[in-house]
Amino acid sequence: MTFPKIDSQAETQKIVSFIKETTRREGFSKVVVACSGGIDSSLTLTLAAKAIGCDNVLALKLPLANQSVVLANLAISFAEIAPENIFEINIKGPVEKIVKNTPSKNKKTRIRQGNIAVRTRMIYLYDLAKAKHALVCGTSNRSEHLLGYFTRYGDEAADLAPLLYLYKTQVISLANYLEIPQQIIEAVPSAGMWKGQTDEDELGFSYAEADLILHLFCDKEMKKAQIIKKGFNRKLVEKVIKRVKENKFKHRVPYSL
Repeated sequence: MTFPKIDSQAETQKIVSFIKETTRREGFSKVVVACSGGIDSSLTLTLAAKAIGCDNVLALKLPLANQSVVLANLAISFAEIAPENIFEINIKGPVEKIVKNTPSKNKKTRIRQGNIAVRTRMIYLYDLAKAKHALVCGTSNRSEHLLGYFTRYGDEAADLAPLLYLYKTQVISLANYLEIPQQIIEAVPSAGMWKGQTDEDELGFSYAEADLILHLFCDKEMKKAQIIKKGFNRKLVEKVIKRVKENKFKHRVPYSL
């Protein structure tokens, strides 16, 4: 089976219209995008610039320690963001201070420290949005959302999320259509939580492997056994579905009466 194709021209117009109408309706003219240099943020930046003009898009780079911003700069240049709208803050210092002063005596795991880094980025992102009277334009995609591969109140936080209905496979297709630089499209996906961190290492599978299973399980509402019968590797199917089920709570919090 192959993943369902999208009409890239139609989807581009749909997203551009969504960004344009959402900002107008809510009384804003600007958006801010966290620019990691990854395909999701680069595509979001490009689409936002198409929607409301490159002069109205703020690009914020938030490297951790010595993380490279080469691809982020490439994305910003491609989207033709105005120089005065480009910002960079190295979050190493703030993150290290928070990690050092966390009250828990338990071992400070990589995941905990990574979550602190991601939430620190959101502090700066929303502060810039407040200062510039802008909306935060999120960069998350449907694959990450369904798998729960995000930090609550961190990288999933946004005022509008134009890519949230697209699977990673579809994001790649749209990026190719819009001629996003190949260096960005071909880069290994990473949340930038620590040096050398990659999505695939953490998840235990690639988006290319997971997307069709996610589509069949979540959209087509097929049972695990039905998906396996279609020729998918049993262990892979079980791993993907287990991840979806274990992270459903992230879509429901905060719980309330």
